[in-house]
Amino acid sequence: MHSTKIVTSFLLHVDKFLILKRSQNVKSMKGQWAGISGIIEGDEEPLQRAKIEIFEEVGITENSLVLLKTAPQMQISSQYANHEWTVLPFLFSVNEPNIKLNWENSEYRWIYANEISKYQTVPSLDKVLASLL
Repeated sequence: MHSTKIVTSFLLHVDKFLILKRSQNVKSMKGQWAGISGIIEGDEEPLQRAKIEIFEEVGITENSLVLLKTAPQMQISSQYANHEWTVLPFLFSVNEPNIKLNWENSEYRWIYANEISKYQTVPSLDKVLASLL
């Protein structure tokens, strides 16, 4: 089975977590809600990739982030045959949640953790968030 390593980050601001709706311009899982995610390339440090993805997808710089928690990597089933995702979860806090979406996402919401089941999400997003609580 092939596995792709990705980071998935959640931002926390005053008891609410940021989720993003994947745009119609991305390759997979269009229109589904997700955390801030990206593929880890080569020997790249996962924490650094998480910070890069946060800046690229929502415009928040590294100096505005405080790392609160990491969780053990998780294996998540993929929609593709013989493929799974290896997800490395991160939780950051932000004081000023000024979000500037790029082309990868079309909407964002700040939600309470117990509201995630109300959204059509990428596979196991609820489990990834729960691992960080």
